[in-house]
Amino acid sequence: MTRDLSAFRSLASPYYEEALEILVKKQSDYGPKNIALAPGGPLNGLRVRMHDKMSRINHLIDNGATPENESLRDSFLDMLNYSAIAMMVLDEDWPTE
Repeated sequence: MTRDLSAFRSLASPYYEEALEILVKKQSDYGPKNIALAPGGPLNGLRVRMHDKMSRINHLIDNGATPENESLRDSFLDMLNYSAIAMMVLDEDWPTE
C-alpha cells in the first residue's frame, strides 16, 4: 500500500507543480487586491470565480463543445488554484495589500 501511495504521489506531484507555476505567473499579473477587495469579500469573489469556471466546464462537457480559448485542462488547473487561494484566505495568509 505504501508503494502505491508513493507512486500516486509521484503521479500527482507534477500537476500541483504546474498549477503553482500558473498561480505565481497570474499573481504577478493580477496582484492580491483582485481577491482581497472582491465585492462581498474574498471568499465570495472566489466562489463567483469558481462558479463561473464550473459552469464553463459543465457546458463544455455536457455539450461536447470544443473550447475556443482555454482548454478543459486549463479550467481544472484554475479550479485547483482558486482552491489554494481559498485556503490562504481562510488561513489569513492571503495578502491584503
